[in-house]
Amino acid sequence: MMEAFFRTHTYLVEHVNAPVHRNLMDEIDWSDRMIGIKGTRGVGKTTFLLQYAKEHFDTRDRQCLYINMNNFYFQGRGIADFAGEFYKNGGKVLLIDQVFKEPNWSKELRYCYDNYPELKIVFTGSSVMRLKEENPELNGIVKSYNLRGYSFREFLNLLTGNNFKPYALEEILNDHEHIVKQILPKISPNKFFQDYIHHGFYPFFQEHRNYSENLLKTMNMMTEVDILLIKQIELKYLTKIKKLFYQLAEQGPKAPNISQLALDIETSRATVMNYIKYLADARLINLIYPVGQAFPKKPTKVLLHNSNLMYAIYPIQVNRQDAMETFFVNALWKDHLVNQGKKDGYYIVDKNKKFRICDAYMAEKIRINADTIYARYNTEIGKGNQIPLWLLGFLY
Repeated sequence: MMEAFFRTHTYLVEHVNAPVHRNLMDEIDWSDRMIGIKGTRGVGKTTFLLQYAKEHFDTRDRQCLYINMNNFYFQGRGIADFAGEFYKNGGKVLLIDQVFKEPNWSKELRYCYDNYPELKIVFTGSSVMRLKEENPELNGIVKSYNLRGYSFREFLNLLTGNNFKPYALEEILNDHEHIVKQILPKISPNKFFQDYIHHGFYPFFQEHRNYSENLLKTMNMMTEVDILLIKQIELKYLTKIKKLFYQLAEQGPKAPNISQLALDIETSRATVMNYIKYLADARLINLIYPVGQAFPKKPTKVLLHNSNLMYAIYPIQVNRQDAMETFFVNALWKDHLVNQGKKDGYYIVDKNKKFRICDAYMAEKIRINADTIYARYNTEIGKGNQIPLWLLGFLY
């Protein structure tokens, strides 16, 4: 049976299509023995594992093996047992995709860690998984990372063949005029920005299929598999979760009326709040709070996790300002804390930076305050505390 897995591994690695080098590849400390890569459906976790194998091992090197827990073979054989045989035959790196499909996966991984000291395991799981909180046996031994959808920078590199590098937020704020001067001679970001907002976050836009249909299918899988399976929720509640998600999406970025939502989906306020948390864990929505507040308090604003979701759910009525704010929160969400500002269109980042997201044409008419950073869309350049919004897509 091991032979069949090696054949599949060789085929997949030889045929992996990863035209963009993902930033996460350089952030991970690959010397760790137990590495967990979480991320939502569709962001390219499988491709990421195969790309790692391709970059570090010859395709026929039997020290590295990719396996997917979707394989029915693992219904009759645990990870630890399989890993033991692989290890005994000289295996060094086991790449396990969709680890949560195995019922006792965390205990099995712990067994591998304790009994096969020379074996490195890299596994992928859903963003809904709470690796350390829900699996105490992995505490202290697993290093957890998040793979996200494409940033605007990765999207540009893919489509234009450039190799633009990421910048830290401080670099962008202090040096954006200089950074932009290095980018603009090569490309015009505005030509690509609306495409990214519409269909650039999930890598499967490169496939020759209808993107919105594909994304709807992915969103259904997120609710049906990731939330229900991992949170152990009964199937009969699925329609309530989906209805709640649709209502939140339709209402746009504002504070949810929890009592009304509870009436609409015929459940309690407490259950609505739990479902909202699950949707956020599944990376379908982002919750915005005032500075110093967090779940289980009611959020002051609910945004979709990324702007592509907006077009898949209600393409007819996507509001440009809403889409730009959604992009802003999504771009900063990886490494920064984003809180609600005093007024609409305002956000506080890392508790001390005041941002306003606005149209560059409008910005001509408003009084510019020295204590606020204006992230402007409909422009490619900025000056002083007015920065082009698209450049925040270069944070990773």
